[in-house]
Amino acid sequence: MSLSLYSYWRSSAAYRVRIALNLKGLEYATRPVSLLPGESEHREAPYRDLNPQMLLPYLVDGDTGIAQSLAILEYLEETRPDPALLPAGPAERSAVRSFCSLICCDIHPLNNLRVLAYLEQELGADSGQRITWYRHWVTEGFRAAERLAADAHGGPYVFGAKPTLADACLVPQMYNARRFEAPLDDFPTLVAIDRHCNEQPEFIAAQPERQPDAPG
Repeated sequence: MSLSLYSYWRSSAAYRVRIALNLKGLEYATRPVSLLPGESEHREAPYRDLNPQMLLPYLVDGDTGIAQSLAILEYLEETRPDPALLPAGPAERSAVRSFCSLICCDIHPLNNLRVLAYLEQELGADSGQRITWYRHWVTEGFRAAERLAADAHGGPYVFGAKPTLADACLVPQMYNARRFEAPLDDFPTLVAIDRHCNEQPEFIAAQPERQPDAPG
């Protein structure tokens, strides 16, 4: 087995990659790296030497190592093109990539673990303020995502009858939104897509609670 994924069970970025690996029917070994305070294995020498960014996920394919989930998704699409998770046409491919960037570049970076920890530990935000921050940026991003998905929605997935990288990026963000109890009533298209995806075996197998490092 040449593919190894360094992952943390509740990392939404790693979750994206697990979905893509499953959709492509690829076998891979999971290498858990704990992000828990007090453990922080991502900051220790063995993982830091492998990935100086000290972020998850990190994919190893033989002698090749790739950091950053979007780069990993593109790498998988280029090296294992079947089944394709990007459409054939350049305009359609760019639409999928744009949707992915909305999730991965606009919503997620403002709400990941290290940002929330900085708000609390360095800027003195209490738990209520931290939750307000999280929900604000999720709502802002989902407003745009809902409009894009509603306009493109011709099937059960974001861009039609087949899953794409857009679905691999959306589902983990929906999981996180529910974890922080962000209101989703204004996003019926996103909710419907997420529900359908989570009925599919490839998405089910990628769910955080089903990972080998998830708490008992």
